[in-house]
Amino acid sequence: MVNSLQIIGIEKIYDGIKVLESISLDIVTGIVISLVGVNGSGKTTLLRIISGLEIPTKGSILSKNSKLRAQDLRQISTMVFQKSVMFNENVYDNIAFGLKIRGFTKEEIDEKVSKALDLVQLNGFENRKAKKLSGGEQQRVALARAFVIEPEILLLDEPTANLDPSNAIVIERVIKDLGERNSCIIILATHNLHQARRLSNEIVHMHSGRILEIADPEQFFKHPSTTITKKFINGDLQF
Repeated sequence: MVNSLQIIGIEKIYDGIKVLESISLDIVTGIVISLVGVNGSGKTTLLRIISGLEIPTKGSILSKNSKLRAQDLRQISTMVFQKSVMFNENVYDNIAFGLKIRGFTKEEIDEKVSKALDLVQLNGFENRKAKKLSGGEQQRVALARAFVIEPEILLLDEPTANLDPSNAIVIERVIKDLGERNSCIIILATHNLHQARRLSNEIVHMHSGRILEIADPEQFFKHPSTTITKKFINGDLQF
């Protein structure tokens, strides 16, 4: 079980452009970390590296002093993207997919899917075609599909972007509930500062590929330590 991650000196270069520079973070299970920053600040790239979908140009990710390779990270993490992609199956099969390939029994899968549907408030949706659902409902299915396999690291990239308030509220409640269960590392990238304030134990402000500030929500919003962070909070930096 991964109880903590040490991200040490991560850099990422695309086509000669450095999009992440000297990123270092200590992350533990049981807290929700929000990555905030304007577009192009490097939030999604960092999530993709932590998920094992991208390989850093430089730097390491460690757990218990052991270096985690991309394939290691892919085995222990799952990522929910801003725009969810549904399999051409019903809701039950979408959520059950990861459990089936892990060899769970039919009874175990039924129980886990039922609990996941209850948490995302989609009881009774089991036999509906996932691709026919609204965008908000699909995002709730995607979140259920991610956490039902009990990943050690759950990564969320703008999970409520462009959703109506009712769907966004459900997703926020699920994130809050998962955080309070102390069962996995949760890292959330969001443009929504109010959401970051509601959900986070720590907020990480990224700007131009670097971390400018790490603080708990009260400290972050009331006493930002950098001028750029202060401008970002006040809306003086363009998204």
